[in-house]
Amino acid sequence: MDGVNHSMVSELVFLGLTNSWEIQLLLFVFSCTFCMASMVGNSLIILTVTSDRRLHSPMYFLLANLSFIDLGVSSVISPKMIYDLFKKRKVISFSGCITQIFFVHFIGGVEMVLLIAMAFDRYVAICKPLHYLTIMSQNMCILLLVAAWIIGLIHSVVQLIFVIKLPFCGPNILDSFYCDFPRFIRLACTDTYRLEFMVTANSGFISLGSFFILIVSYIFILITVQKQSSGSSSKALSTLSTHVMVVVLFFGPCIFVYIWPHPTSHLDKFLAVFDAVLTPFLNSIIYTFRNKEMKVAMRKVCSQFIIYRRIS
Repeated sequence: MDGVNHSMVSELVFLGLTNSWEIQLLLFVFSCTFCMASMVGNSLIILTVTSDRRLHSPMYFLLANLSFIDLGVSSVISPKMIYDLFKKRKVISFSGCITQIFFVHFIGGVEMVLLIAMAFDRYVAICKPLHYLTIMSQNMCILLLVAAWIIGLIHSVVQLIFVIKLPFCGPNILDSFYCDFPRFIRLACTDTYRLEFMVTANSGFISLGSFFILIVSYIFILITVQKQSSGSSSKALSTLSTHVMVVVLFFGPCIFVYIWPHPTSHLDKFLAVFDAVLTPFLNSIIYTFRNKEMKVAMRKVCSQFIIYRRIS
């Protein structure tokens, strides 16, 4: 990878989150706890959806895939961040930095499309219930999933094609704890104004546009729900509120990091920690504790596992 862009920089140094030992210890406990909880929670969702026939529906199919992506989110940034917390010199190789950027945007792009697909699923279920199984067929679900992975791949690769051609001859210090386009591009030994604008347009405005599309679609669904009977309305409102919370948790930090005109290092780091550590955990909690079918199915899976352990 170094030879591709004729770079003199072979490694990058992170400044990290803080120099305070007490805060580092707190972050270590916080990150380890929520990373483990996120991995267990999202794995349990995938296992529950795949093992319970009652959950073999388009909504839970998309939810299981979202949980799979959240496992990726927990694996791309958090392990390196936790490993570096108590190290004086936090280093990542140039190729490792490029790889991390690729997966951050690849997984982010896939999740963005999956959230839009889940909004479309709720729109069809609430606004066109009689045609739901026809529209949200197995082929449609697979098509949405394939589209999510392809769009995520294109979103990441298009930006990297331009970045790996930049000359990096120093400095090699990133005021962060992980690699991402905005700060990485500024290390290049050339004018990067146009490239920074392209990254903002690619990541920032796409995030902002997708966020507004989702919010408008949920408002439209909400108007439709209010016209229905109170029983179905309350259940639909509960489902919609769950989706809206997840959308805000995902898009909020993305929009701020890429579009805010006066970024601050400390706030960017806080949002990055929130996005990498807490959001995948909250997604699993929101979708399980606000869904009766998931809670019942999870209890069944857990009880079967306990019985199996006792027998073995």
